[in-house]
Amino acid sequence: MPGGFVEYGEKTEDAVVREVLEETGVKTAVLSLIGVYSDPNRDPRGHTVTVAYLIEHLGGALHAGDDACNVRFFNVNDLPILAFDHAEIIKDALQRISHGVLSKV
Repeated sequence: MPGGFVEYGEKTEDAVVREVLEETGVKTAVLSLIGVYSDPNRDPRGHTVTVAYLIEHLGGALHAGDDACNVRFFNVNDLPILAFDHAEIIKDALQRISHGVLSKV
């Protein structure tokens, strides 16, 4: 799951589009907010807050870039072990999609 830090003066919606492009080469657009994850213990490196979005694939060639050493798509039913609370984020996204309760951005 690509991610990164919001730059000063940047909206989180713009940050996710930028980070996905930098790390994967994929152009995207934000469809909906999945959730905000702020448990101080979610990342052993320090307290970080994640704003997770459902995004739409618009194009681009998939390749590892910037901070990523490898990149690929996975079937949601065949995911590898995920870092931090990313499994919870995926579960929340699937639940919101299946119940049609995604908020528009």
